[in-house]
Amino acid sequence: MQKREKELKHEVRRLLKDAERCDAQEDRLYGKGKRGDELPEELRFRETRLKKIREAMEALQEEARQEAQEKQREQDKSKNKTRRGPPGKASSGNPDAKKQYNFTDPDSRIMKDSTTKAFEQAYNCQAAVDAESQVIVASDVTRAPNDKEQVEPMIEKIAANIPGKKPKRLSADAGYFSEDNCYLLAEAQIDAYVAAEKFKHGEPIPPAPRGRLPNGLTTKQRMARKLRTIKGRMTYSKRKEIVEPVFGQIKEIRGFRRFSLRGLSNVTAEWDLICLTHNLLKLFRNTWALQGWLGFQVVSIPPGSNE
Repeated sequence: MQKREKELKHEVRRLLKDAERCDAQEDRLYGKGKRGDELPEELRFRETRLKKIREAMEALQEEARQEAQEKQREQDKSKNKTRRGPPGKASSGNPDAKKQYNFTDPDSRIMKDSTTKAFEQAYNCQAAVDAESQVIVASDVTRAPNDKEQVEPMIEKIAANIPGKKPKRLSADAGYFSEDNCYLLAEAQIDAYVAAEKFKHGEPIPPAPRGRLPNGLTTKQRMARKLRTIKGRMTYSKRKEIVEPVFGQIKEIRGFRRFSLRGLSNVTAEWDLICLTHNLLKLFRNTWALQGWLGFQVVSIPPGSNE
């Protein structure tokens, strides 16, 4: 064993010297840290790109399957309801050939900007605002460009944030209208004022026809007539004083127009932080206003200040 130990030590030293000599020679020929048999840079890039493309296609395929399952659940749920028109088209469960995927932020989606009318990679931010204080009582971020599916989640968030309370009235623009949402709000005993048709900004809602409601009106027609009543027009017009100023203050006064983070969970946390600081500013300014009313010294905050 002693003899064999010496032989092995000698062999190990020889192999290490051979390895060092080989490494030094390869460093001179191919550069430090390279062996010379690596894939070319172009081929490595294309293989990496191909891997990412395949992962993206699998993600789109999974998303299409989930959408098909969700659509099937909605169809099954609506079988017990009286609906007009032909049944919805069944989904194949395969992604559309024109479906796109963003490699920088896969969670984001292409949405149409309501102001510029341009299509951008974006998220859809939600906020439920208290009518008296302009405090945001619930917030959320979704990848869906359509708002129709956001009424129920926002009602649940309001209930979670303010236990034991729920809105007496709820107003929302035409993007939130659907028969299911009307049924949902009615079951929750929330007086709903959801626009059933789009009006241009500042365009007055026409008055409702006189007389009783005709028989056979659809849910959409009933809601449209409700918003044309004096109470309906007054209630819906309050949106200009409740929720629209909140988004204006966040975008224009505070200058928040772009997320700094990527990914749905990170963007949701960032939006929650923006809403939280909005509420802190509201409470801070209302506290100063109350102290001024009670006779304390008040430091005025100029319009547009971020303090």
